[in-house]
Amino acid sequence: MKALFLDGLGKLSVQNVAMPLPKADEVLVRVEACGICGTDRHLFLGEFPSSPPVTLGHEFSGIIEAVGQDVSDLKIGMRVTGDPNIACGACDACHAGRVNLCHNLQAIGIHRSGGFAEYVVMPRKQAFALPMSLDPLHGAFCEPLACCLHAVDLAGLKAGASVTVIGGGVIGLLTVQLARLAGATRVVLITRNRAKRDLAAQLGATTCLDPAEVDEHLRQHGGADVVFECAGLAATVAGAPRLARRGGMVVILGVLPAGQKVDIEPFDLLFREVSLITSFLNPFTHARAADLIATGAVKVAPLISRTLSLEAALDVIATPPPDGEIRALVVPSLAIGA
Repeated sequence: MKALFLDGLGKLSVQNVAMPLPKADEVLVRVEACGICGTDRHLFLGEFPSSPPVTLGHEFSGIIEAVGQDVSDLKIGMRVTGDPNIACGACDACHAGRVNLCHNLQAIGIHRSGGFAEYVVMPRKQAFALPMSLDPLHGAFCEPLACCLHAVDLAGLKAGASVTVIGGGVIGLLTVQLARLAGATRVVLITRNRAKRDLAAQLGATTCLDPAEVDEHLRQHGGADVVFECAGLAATVAGAPRLARRGGMVVILGVLPAGQKVDIEPFDLLFREVSLITSFLNPFTHARAADLIATGAVKVAPLISRTLSLEAALDVIATPPPDGEIRALVVPSLAIGA
């Protein structure tokens, strides 16, 4: 089979390798789609820890082709989405129910072979069923949606809350939808890109702003109960607290390169009692994400910018996304150059 490898810092290749065989507690999945995440670009640049050589791709779904002897509830031919984050279950973080903080966490597509391949194996416990009627591309959004769900859970959003979302990429646009589902009545999306602002309005944002319009908006309406930083930029992380009201909260979802620092003013956080928290991965939220996508409660079709073959994905991962792109999906069955 073909698989896209991170061979080392700044080195990618598509190789022909043996098809993996599932162990007793694993399933073999024929990958239908796998999203190119900003983290994949961080991995390519050495800005996020990984274990090369490794097949990238952690946002995947597909059809079960084989099951291990101990797997009885999942069957060949079922469509599943994969939760890539495998916790050990034995460390103190796991015992405390903080599986996303597992000391021995292994992630499919980062530490072990991932979804940028024709086939991938994963533990049965990481697989969640999707309906066969679902568009084959849509299951690839379960993993990013699960991460957004964790952030919304941490924020404790209540009906009638006001929310500001910074960033119009896939994480920001999924968070906009989750905020509305949670009952937020005012959801502001901030992004420089006009097309993303227009799409955010279609997906439930009540106000969409260019960053140049933010100061005037704050003068007229004040800050939000919760600010979600989804852009992953030093400037937006540093500027997020001023978008929160007194007693409000800032939740950081965006991933900055390891080692990058930002300026935060503790005096401002203290005297306005603004909470600053971070949201990491998707503990116990993947099944809920799958249900939200399966039922259509969260719309993902408008977030698909293009589909690519494994070979075409090499250049896409190695370069910044074009302006306006939301999510490119790798479809391993596509021909070279697609």
